[in-house]
Amino acid sequence: MRKNSLFVLLLVFAYTLAAQNFVRVEGGYFQMGCNSTDKDCYPDEQPSHKVKINTFEIGKYEVTVKEYREFCKATGRTMPREPQFGWQDNYPIVNVSWQDAFDYAKWKGCRLPTEAEWEYAAKGGKKSKGYIYSGSDDYEQVAWCYENSEKTLHPVGEKQPNELGLYDMSGNAWEWCADNYEIFYYETSPSDNPKGPKQGLGKVNRGGCFAFDHSLLNVHHRRCSDAESIGTGTGFRIARDVK
Repeated sequence: MRKNSLFVLLLVFAYTLAAQNFVRVEGGYFQMGCNSTDKDCYPDEQPSHKVKINTFEIGKYEVTVKEYREFCKATGRTMPREPQFGWQDNYPIVNVSWQDAFDYAKWKGCRLPTEAEWEYAAKGGKKSKGYIYSGSDDYEQVAWCYENSEKTLHPVGEKQPNELGLYDMSGNAWEWCADNYEIFYYETSPSDNPKGPKQGLGKVNRGGCFAFDHSLLNVHHRRCSDAESIGTGTGFRIARDVK
């Protein structure tokens, strides 16, 4: 009986630890994208349109080198190519393809966030204060970028979090989203939990990174990358449905 009780306690403890690395994002409506009259608004980010998002959970931090190494050991994979600044356990994992990110998320019983979920969370969900970057109008408070990173990644969670308690959604590493990328998708995007076009030029990256100018770190900026591409500034975070 004592052994069974101990086992249950260990399971509860493990679940609690895992849950601490996720933030619950209450569903709601928000304006996705931007308009031509807005500052730093590119054609593929237009027009601003109303989107409904269901409640979900998203990683508090970008997936780290330590976490991804555990995945590689468990699945017999080889670690990605080491970046010039080396592997540090608490840095975001980078040099991973979209498929690598997808496989890791699946291994964890999770998934990649949709582009709409990502932007909704980055903007603070129902707690949004309308900031330019994720959590502030001052990039220095929330983001590592070209202007302040000294050309290297930084440990996750060093800057201030956004309204939901999410870290590094602006800067540090670009983040893979689940969606295919299409330039004019916003003109025809569904308003209810959009998941991207069926086909596209590549996959969506969000958030900017340590090597990019701060103007590309705003919460509506989007980028296309080939699904097989890897880069020293590209990582990911994971999401999961609420059961």
